[in-house]
Amino acid sequence: MKRALQFLIGYLVGITFFFILVPYCFLQLSQLDFLFNYRMIVGSMVVRFALSGVLLLIGIIFLLWSNLYLFQIGKGGPAEGMGVAISPRTKKLVISGPYRYCRNPMVFGALSVYLALVIYLNSISGLISLIILLCGAMFYLKYSEEKRLLRDFGSDYIEYRKKVPMIIPLRQQPRII
Repeated sequence: MKRALQFLIGYLVGITFFFILVPYCFLQLSQLDFLFNYRMIVGSMVVRFALSGVLLLIGIIFLLWSNLYLFQIGKGGPAEGMGVAISPRTKKLVISGPYRYCRNPMVFGALSVYLALVIYLNSISGLISLIILLCGAMFYLKYSEEKRLLRDFGSDYIEYRKKVPMIIPLRQQPRII
């Protein structure tokens, strides 16, 4: 019962923060686009909507897929911040499914959703903020989450980290499973 409650709290905190508060901030930041003379990221409305839709779909797929793998294979949840485990920690290093493309597919999925929103809003200030958010996420992952993973999974994590990019799955990955 305690474990189920931890998962519930973890997902409620994550959904509230990452899918209500952060998008709301991007929406508010788009109000600052007057500073850029209302320049657009994408000029064509059709292209903008199509690109936003594709990025949104990719983001949702990676978010759901990675959560499923973390829960089923890792036997834990994603919600940990600043060293505080809100949902149960993973018990097994997950390196298959979406984790074979990047070490942080949930972050990739969330950033894809945010990029979809920024492009949909056609917001230069949102795009700048997203780049800053990406840098902050990389810093946090490298100096907080990766230290915990090294402590929990040791040499297995070191080998995995050598083969798989941190967030953006750009290069072709060798099969590790």
